[in-house]
Amino acid sequence: MVSVVMVAAGKGTRMGANIDKLFLEVAGRPIVEHTWRRLDAAEAVDEIVVVVRDGMQGEFEKMAADIGVTKPWRCAPGGKERQDSVGNGLAAVSEESRIVAIHDAARPCVTGKLIRATVEAAKATGAAVAAQRVTDTIKECDDGSTISGHPDRSRLWAVQTPQTFQIDVIKKALEEVKRRGVAITDDTAACELIGQPVKLVEFSEPNPKATSPADLPYLELLLGAEGSG
Repeated sequence: MVSVVMVAAGKGTRMGANIDKLFLEVAGRPIVEHTWRRLDAAEAVDEIVVVVRDGMQGEFEKMAADIGVTKPWRCAPGGKERQDSVGNGLAAVSEESRIVAIHDAARPCVTGKLIRATVEAAKATGAAVAAQRVTDTIKECDDGSTISGHPDRSRLWAVQTPQTFQIDVIKKALEEVKRRGVAITDDTAACELIGQPVKLVEFSEPNPKATSPADLPYLELLLGAEGSG
């Protein structure tokens, strides 16, 4: 059984004060609705756990009804940090689940093909992540203003979501995160703490995240083009 934990508990502070980015309308729908529709349509997915901030459960129940969600789903409470929210989501998946894909609700362009690719890689390796090769020249900076290093671009990858795991693997990794008392920005970092290899699943389709106002026109272009066929 494959579960998805859709992380929708963040506040998105870089989008601006008092703005819930997930409910910003792009191509006629809230960003999070686009994401949920794609997860619900993905053939590889059996159930969805939506991690939400306290008090938002009613909004997501209404959205599920508007979408006509076909996959079993439930809400889980958000936590103080992202790793806490993910942990709450993992605690809410079905006991029959063997694979879990963790996906940011702010990435509405995810495809069923990409989800399946990460699921198959996680079955074989234990952990997998959607990733794209870095094409820009990257510089290091130690003092905040001048170049201090030039890493080899051929070894650099930009990782996104879904990040997909055998469920025992990610639970063990997050337990180690908690034991060490560290903060992580993504779930593959937890796997590094326990020496778990993570398979890079390369793909070429756009999979941007809504982070700042500058991202919205691009999402509008991508999602609007899809809606118009």
